[in-house]
Amino acid sequence: MSMEVHILGTSSARPTRKRQVSGSLVHCDEGIVVVDAGEGFQTRYAEQRKRLKNFEKGTTLRASRINAVCLTHGHLDHTWGLLPWMHTMALDKREAPLLVLGPTSKEVFDSLLLSNEIPESAPNAELARQMRSWQSLGATTADLGYPVQWILGDVMGDRWLELIPGQQPVQVKKMPQPHGWKKTRIQPVVTRHTVPSCGWMVESKGSPGKFNRLKAAEMKLTDAQKTHLSSGEDLELADGTVLKALDFRGMRRPSTRLVISGDTAEMAEGFTSLDNVDVLVHEATFLDDAQQWADEFLHSTSTGAARTAVACSARHLVLTHFSARLKEASVSLNEAVTEASDSELAVTSASDGDRVVIRENGVIHHLVWHDDGWSS
Repeated sequence: MSMEVHILGTSSARPTRKRQVSGSLVHCDEGIVVVDAGEGFQTRYAEQRKRLKNFEKGTTLRASRINAVCLTHGHLDHTWGLLPWMHTMALDKREAPLLVLGPTSKEVFDSLLLSNEIPESAPNAELARQMRSWQSLGATTADLGYPVQWILGDVMGDRWLELIPGQQPVQVKKMPQPHGWKKTRIQPVVTRHTVPSCGWMVESKGSPGKFNRLKAAEMKLTDAQKTHLSSGEDLELADGTVLKALDFRGMRRPSTRLVISGDTAEMAEGFTSLDNVDVLVHEATFLDDAQQWADEFLHSTSTGAARTAVACSARHLVLTHFSARLKEASVSLNEAVTEASDSELAVTSASDGDRVVIRENGVIHHLVWHDDGWSS
């Protein structure tokens, strides 16, 4: 199963002439997940769709295939484009259900569950405030005309709450998955920031290699025998010969793991507990000479992102979320490459419109957007 991330915003906090704020789409065989949607998201999304139409025939990002929105935290450069885009989908007569997920704190979770109130001590960027506000502005199933499920999570405690308009919130047994998805799962990743936050991992299950029908036909096996072998069971023939199911399969397709960090300090617990990550898209707000600011505001430097990527055995690190003060990402990239020089980690830096593709065979391509298409 292939997987692809479209990076539509690579600036932190505020847009620049070349970079917009956070927003990405992860495209897999079963559908599409949006990870963050800062201001102007729907414009950037429309631009990427137009680019694909003009320069990448056969690849689309249809809104009807977007099954979930995963928010990393409540800062507006990560959330403020969600509501208008949801209303646009209603105007376009969307019918498919949409799952919206985001993190909250233990204190807010408990207060909502017990009294349906958000504590006054909760930060202004608390996602519970925004979700309730969006619902009051018409982001409901009844007003939009398509099913919307709003889910808040105490990620550390693995507890999940559904915010239902006009009703008491309801705790759900486990975090919901996008409607109809069977081979791919979304999983929150614990991060460390100034407000409740998490990263998101999109993981596809591994699968057996393709069944060798030609070999089975050459051996004149019956349909029942082919079915037996293709189900993974060894087969004993009438003459006592045992056919191994694995001998009729091609190379196993490994699982695929793509992780997007959101805002976080380096070496967050959720990342260091992972392994075998294929692609890590990680914030790199600051350069090394601004480490004190990274520590104070719980962001990462480019070298911190590299250390995190090595810790979770990532194969490819993509740097993003650059400070508006940074004119070029080349310095950030060089610092991360130097930090990762003793490992096998590949490091690239993202620009708006880039695509990072993980092929079925595991090969990773970072496709850089230019005005006339993408190049690797």
